[in-house]
Amino acid sequence: MTEIVTLPQVNWDQPRSAAEQQEAIAAIESGKVLLFPQLDFPLAVAESRICSSASTGDAKNISFDPVRRVLRGGNTSAAELNLLESMMTRFAALSATLVGHLFPRYVPSLQQARTSFRPVEIAGRPSSWRKDDTRLHVDSFPSSPTQGRRILRLFSNVNPAGRGRMWRLGEPFEEVARRYVPSIPKPVRGVSRTLEALGITKTRRSEYDHYMLSLHDRMKADLPYQSAAKQQRHEFPAGSTWLVYTDQVSHAAMSGQYLLEQTFHLPVDAMLDPSQSPLRILERLLGRRLT
Repeated sequence: MTEIVTLPQVNWDQPRSAAEQQEAIAAIESGKVLLFPQLDFPLAVAESRICSSASTGDAKNISFDPVRRVLRGGNTSAAELNLLESMMTRFAALSATLVGHLFPRYVPSLQQARTSFRPVEIAGRPSSWRKDDTRLHVDSFPSSPTQGRRILRLFSNVNPAGRGRMWRLGEPFEEVARRYVPSIPKPVRGVSRTLEALGITKTRRSEYDHYMLSLHDRMKADLPYQSAAKQQRHEFPAGSTWLVYTDQVSHAAMSGQYLLEQTFHLPVDAMLDPSQSPLRILERLLGRRLT
């Protein structure tokens, strides 16, 4: 099962020694979760109020593109949207600083993606089985192919009432892949090109993306697996922050409200040990290149 490595850290810009950097990168690339139990993302009084009142409408989160400075998903007043944008801009900057200090070898290749704020309670939220994040899964998104790039995500529980966020953590990626990959058919020739041309996907879906999306869906659809798979529950308390490769670590968010999240993408070749990436594992199992 997934191991959680606890790191003592109270400042987002805390420098790390070479030995600490080596330990952190080895842990996260091997599929462990890095937990910073005392690393709180401080909220201003007005931001705490907006946490309680923010609305997403039909969306499950409010997303922010820190590069283009575009906020989406918020269903609230202009003044509150400005406050949300300011809060998420600060979180995006601090997240980049934290990851840069931990993994300096990543910095030249690291691509900062969207920032999100999730004010909605997970437990009991209506959802289709495919979008149900309370089911164990590895991350892969139908409209956003990665072509093998890693999905590194940083989470911070900012619940104003002090409530924790409950996750389930499952078995190693290779065990999941060995269970499902043999039954996944090869992608149909020409489909990825059509999906891109129609705007259904933002970029061309690679063979890697086909297998990752199939893994995501088959895990979620397999209810016996959801209950019988090796797993453990872990509560991430309010005021804590954690970092994980969500394309590699089998996870499910069971309950919790008010979370900030920052996504990063990383080319596999920028890793310390690319052989541990989902791309290389799938290529070994299938005996061919997937990108």
